Amino acid sequence: MHLDKKILMGLAKKYGTPLYVYNGDLIVKRYRELYDFIDFPSLKILYAMKANFNFHILSLLERENAFLDTVSPAEVLMAFKAGYTPDRILYTANNMTDEEMYFVKELGVLFNIDSRTRLERYGKAFPGDEVCLRFNPDVMAGFHEKVMTGGAITKFGILPGDLDGVLEIVKRYDLTVVGLHEHTGSGLYDENKVYESMKNLLSIASPGNFPSLRFIDFGGGFAVPYRPDDTKINYEKFGNNLKAIFKEYCSEYGRDLELYFEPGKYIVAESGYLLMEANTVKDNRGRLIVGTNSGFPQLIRPTFYGAYHQVVNLTNPLGDSQTYDVCGNICETGDVFAKQRELPEVREGDLLAIQNAGAYCYSMGGVYNLRAMPAEVFCFEGKAELSRRRLSNNELVENILRECK
Repeated sequence: MHLDKKILMGLAKKYGTPLYVYNGDLIVKRYRELYDFIDFPSLKILYAMKANFNFHILSLLERENAFLDTVSPAEVLMAFKAGYTPDRILYTANNMTDEEMYFVKELGVLFNIDSRTRLERYGKAFPGDEVCLRFNPDVMAGFHEKVMTGGAITKFGILPGDLDGVLEIVKRYDLTVVGLHEHTGSGLYDENKVYESMKNLLSIASPGNFPSLRFIDFGGGFAVPYRPDDTKINYEKFGNNLKAIFKEYCSEYGRDLELYFEPGKYIVAESGYLLMEANTVKDNRGRLIVGTNSGFPQLIRPTFYGAYHQVVNLTNPLGDSQTYDVCGNICETGDVFAKQRELPEVREGDLLAIQNAGAYCYSMGGVYNLRAMPAEVFCFEGKAELSRRRLSNNELVENILRECK
């Protein structure tokens, strides 16, 4: 199911490097297996579009009848272009402006509101409307502090202790709360933290507080293995536990509700590769440093929060193993993809692949140092096509100057 070395090397030769490559077949597999793991009649999987907004990926998931979790007006507009209808989109923006609120409201999607003050503004503007509310699960979990979205120090969600104030606003503006939401963090390996978050949200989701619920949304954050020795979570067991918790809640609520999850990383992370060329090899007093033709603006996760991505030497896989720092071409000391990594001997001109580059890689990219983002290639059912081309240096400069006029 993963793309082999021959395919990746052929694509690098055809389209040049640096180059992002996505495996659509694996994306479909990961999306569909969530419905097997969490076998609940009214389950809805909302793809977290922020993980990767590549148009081919969005269109592929649209054909799979996926739903979307969106976080900006442009994401909603992009979703429409890919064929999604408003009823398949949830809007969960953080710290939105009034302008944004009015613009997105015209698009007809359901708002997931995560603060009392925004709920007050929404109620004044659209009394009698339907909303979803995002609560803080008061649980801190995730693979790094920067992706933990629960707990009192985070900016996300309404604290459970503010429930009475929320209910007063809902009553004052005759709002109908049709959904409740929480998101604990990203890269959740501690299953007990997930269960705790769910139970914290469900503890306030009684019919006395919210009599008109249609769904409960427990966010995403499903972990995927990034390191070769990472243990993959038993998602069948995990899914059974999730279902048991939710079934018990529905029984207490008095009727069955829809169950939502919002995975992004789980669906697309393993599908992606960033291909790049090793163009410099230095021996700095015994420390081997590989320089490449990509950099952290094109894949920021290692620099941003110390994320691990496996690096593979596609050209010389059987070379003698040595220890390298694999670095980028950006004028920053922190521009490092991997430190002290064991790799088959890397020679100048070798093609390297950064794996698990499908989530929060291209979508977090930029043009720092005025280097254009890589091209993207989408592979599906044995066919590869250019999804987005890389701008030339002249095009990059002209685009910037055009925006200044």
